[in-house]
This record gives sequence, structure tokens and C-alpha cells, in this order.
Amino acid sequence: MRPALAIPLFLALGAAGSALAASPPRRRLTPPPLPAPPAAEARTEGGVAVLRTPGPEAVLIRGGAFLMGSDEYAIAHALAVCRREPRRDDCSEEMFAVEYAPHEVDLNAFWIDRTEVTVGRFQQCVATGRCSTPPGRSERPAAPDHPVTMVSWSDAAAFCAWAGGRLPTEAEWERAARGQRGRVYPWGNVYNPFLSNHGRFGLYELDATDGFLEVAAVGSFPDGRTPEGIEDLAGNVQEWVADWFAPEYSKASAVNPRGPDVGDERVVRGGGYGSPRPFLRGASRWKAPPWARRSWMGFRCARNG
Repeated sequence: MRPALAIPLFLALGAAGSALAASPPRRRLTPPPLPAPPAAEARTEGGVAVLRTPGPEAVLIRGGAFLMGSDEYAIAHALAVCRREPRRDDCSEEMFAVEYAPHEVDLNAFWIDRTEVTVGRFQQCVATGRCSTPPGRSERPAAPDHPVTMVSWSDAAAFCAWAGGRLPTEAEWERAARGQRGRVYPWGNVYNPFLSNHGRFGLYELDATDGFLEVAAVGSFPDGRTPEGIEDLAGNVQEWVADWFAPEYSKASAVNPRGPDVGDERVVRGGGYGSPRPFLRGASRWKAPPWARRSWMGFRCARNG
């Protein structure tokens, strides 16, 4: 095969120029209008632009009965999962016994916020004088799309009242997280470490393998939503609910339960960015004094259906 002949660059350019001169001038086309910006803002993560579909502010949960709490088998499974963590020797059945006893709960329909209340939304209440600015780290202000933290139970209740709602009851929160069929996790029955902002049970509790060392923007794990589209019911921040804490449920069935009439501590649900797998389950529950302010505690609101 004969090698191709090399054409000097100046001859090639000259030939191209002659061709362009011989061709008639083209009519200048009006450039098309720029496309409208997407409804959801693009967030850049590791050099990749991620577009997230915005959802409604609140999700309607239909009324009906479900089984709340955990039986002995579910508690034994949670204990076994805990013993896979670095601090396995510190796991005990008492850590999960607060989920006992399973009992039927019948709820009216209710609305629950799709996301945890954000810093930006909370600041709107602060601007009206109905809410107080929570203490924070002045050297690193929280982003407006992050969940508001360092709020007491009273702060959370005051915001929900200002927004025309209330804190969800513990039963409503668990129904939203587990569905009527009793999912183990908000997204389903199989654990996936990449579906929530979690930690681990160890001497160092933070875990960046999910993409975030500490708190993340609300809705950062769209694949971890519930089937109804509710975000972050596992991990990111623990959430205040309305009820006073009781160390054990009643075995009796209940209609729209609201917990004990009095108590020393309020219930928190959902786990935070430092919580390991067993505390991300929809049945997991814990407690905190109502005056407590923590960097891993926030809330969401509910309304009657």
C-alpha cells in the first residue's frame, strides 16, 4: 500500500480559503433561546452535577392500623446486628428493650413533613419573633438547606405551632417510617449503608463512607426515601416527637396514642449522623431531656389529615 502524500500546511489553508471565498455568504441564524432553568437546583458532588426532583412539603399518610414496636425476635436481631459493630462488647438487650411490646395502633390520617425542618425555614420563624435563634458554631454557620439542630423540644414545638402544625406523635412517626406492613428500615427490609447519613458504634462514631462525616443537606439520600417519598427518616439527625418517653409500650391496642401524660424525657426517633445500623431501624427509639440541644438532633412537623 502506498503511503499517503503529505500536503504542506500553507497549501491546505490556501485551498480552504479559496473554497470559502467561492461559496456564497451564509445568512446569520438567530441563536435559539436558552432553556428554562430546572425546577430543582443542581448540586455538585465530587464534580458531578446531581439534579434532584423536588417533592411536596408534606406527605399525606392514610389512616389505618399497623403493628407498632418490636417483638423478641426483632430485638434479638437488632442485638445481633449491634454485635457486628466495633464496640460489640458494649451491646446489650436493654438497648433495644424499649421497643417492646408490639401492639396494634389505629391512626387517623395525618400529614408529615417530607424533610426535616431546615435552617432556612427555621430562620423565617426567628424573623417573626416566634422562634429563638438556636446556639451554633459561629465559625461555621449552617447552610440553609441543612436540618436545623441545637433546638430544644420547646423550640421544635414552637416552630411547628407557628407553621400551623405540631410535632408528630411517636406512633405517627413510626407509621411514616415503617408503613402498614412494618418495614425494618424506611426504604425497605434490606440494609444498605449508602441510603442514609449514619455513623458506627465505636470509639469514634462518625463515618464518612456514606459521603458525609457530619450533618448533610436534607434529601441528600433520595434512594433512602420511604415509598411515600419521605426523606431522612433514618440518620442525618435524630428527631423530636411529641410524646413523653415510657420505657415500655403497653401491650393493649390503642387509637391515636399520645404517650404518657407526664415524664422527665421526650422521645427522639430516627437516629443521627453518628448512629450505627441497629439504631436506623424504623422501630428504634430513644430519649432526651426536653431542654437538651444537640448538634445531631432536629425535628419535622405534622398536621391532622
